[in-house]
Amino acid sequence: MTPDDASTLETSAGPAPAPFPTTTGRTKGYDKAAVDAFLEAARTSFEADPADAELNAGDVRRVAFPLVRHGYTIAAVDAALSRIEDAFAGRERTRAVSSRGARAWVGRTRETGQVILDRLTRPPRHRFERVGILHYGYRVDEVDLIADKLARYLESGEPVTVEQVRSIAFRMQRGGYREVQVDAVLDAVVEVMLAVV
Repeated sequence: MTPDDASTLETSAGPAPAPFPTTTGRTKGYDKAAVDAFLEAARTSFEADPADAELNAGDVRRVAFPLVRHGYTIAAVDAALSRIEDAFAGRERTRAVSSRGARAWVGRTRETGQVILDRLTRPPRHRFERVGILHYGYRVDEVDLIADKLARYLESGEPVTVEQVRSIAFRMQRGGYREVQVDAVLDAVVEVMLAVV
């Protein structure tokens, strides 16, 4: 984690400059207080002994902030969160390799990758649980298209970056795939990708 990513503390000369640009007009951004509080918690966790850290890479990836007017610009905060997640993931990987050994770490990552691949290669339109016809879920055709691409990445190494997976967004449809299941698999894909970087 770089100091710029979590520079929210006041200095002896006065308040530190805002760590991110602020939205203007009607454009909404992330609530400043929520972002600042999370970044401070992330800094504390990262600087703590890894065994005592309250946050991990998954927590950084899953954090969500309220949207408000005159908040922090979303793209700038998301970019910083990506770097912070990478830093946590690198530390977690190093710690796991030193405690369990590289072979065990690779074996665990391979097992996780296989579980994900088994899910992604289910028959199209049946890869995830569907919501009821009166409810909205992720568009099935869009999720299936991404599932095929990620399956090719896991099977044959087709080029896909962590940033591409992080930025995936789906439109909604009635009776679509259940969001929580799709999001969990995308999170797991990111974890596997960071584990082998």
